[in-house]
Amino acid sequence: MLAMGIDPGNAICGYGFVELNGNSLHGAGFGVIRTTPDMRREERLLVLYEKIHGLIRERQPDVVGVEKLFFSRNVTTAMTVSEARGVILLAVEMNRTPLIELTPLQVKQAVVGYGQATKEQVTYMTQRLLCLEKKPTPDDAADALAIAICSAHCRSVEKIWRG
Repeated sequence: MLAMGIDPGNAICGYGFVELNGNSLHGAGFGVIRTTPDMRREERLLVLYEKIHGLIRERQPDVVGVEKLFFSRNVTTAMTVSEARGVILLAVEMNRTPLIELTPLQVKQAVVGYGQATKEQVTYMTQRLLCLEKKPTPDDAADALAIAICSAHCRSVEKIWRG
């Protein structure tokens, strides 16, 4: 099973792919999509949509996990991330790919076993679980890989329950 994880953002959006074969996890690629502040908001969203849509079409994951927006004190940041999530969800749906939305707490619990884990702990465990030689960077890509790990396990359990 190939799972894609996405850490939404409109300046930097992380993505990662994880393969789950039985109980074995393997990293299958990761990166970030960057936009620049000099771009209009609509341009940034279009770039994000086109890149995510293209990655899904190219790799054809069995599931896509997207981090849910959590409460933010900075309303401007919350709005831009919400807009990014909107075009990401559209790209997922346009490809008719199953979607799993996950909170940061769920991802931390799945990867580290502790919902209050630090970013460093999540990155460390992601590296270990995927047998990566080096720490995945930047943080947005590392977070996306963690989301992909959690999504792969969620989808796997969902298939078992449905039979």
